[in-house]
Amino acid sequence: MRNYIYVLCAALTVGATVLMAQSPQKPGKWQMTIEMTMPGMPMKIPPITTDVCLTEKDLADPKKAVPVDPKSDCTVSDYKVKGKTTSWSLSCPKQQMTGTGEITYAGDTYTGAMKMKMGEQEMNSKYSGKWLGACTK
Repeated sequence: MRNYIYVLCAALTVGATVLMAQSPQKPGKWQMTIEMTMPGMPMKIPPITTDVCLTEKDLADPKKAVPVDPKSDCTVSDYKVKGKTTSWSLSCPKQQMTGTGEITYAGDTYTGAMKMKMGEQEMNSKYSGKWLGACTK
């Protein structure tokens, strides 16, 4: 069960960091690193690093902010852009999970955090990203 939580939360976090409407994030290839912690969890969760190619179209649709399995039933709300910072709320009723997140962009890099809650279990994610250049699709 805990492995399912890690995978789902990682997918939600990755999705939430990469596909934002009106985002100050520029299109292209981005490398993202996610560090997750769960209070009370004795083992350390290793960071996850992945590369993602984003188009202008990807960055313009808030409904694509969290690309998870349609069965997951997650929705993004309260999406806001203020200067170089984006913020949002996340709700996944099927998993009884909620969360909030924020990312701040600085040119070719970003940092952010997201707090998730599933029942009484909390999970915190910190993430960073750097722009690698144009996509090579």
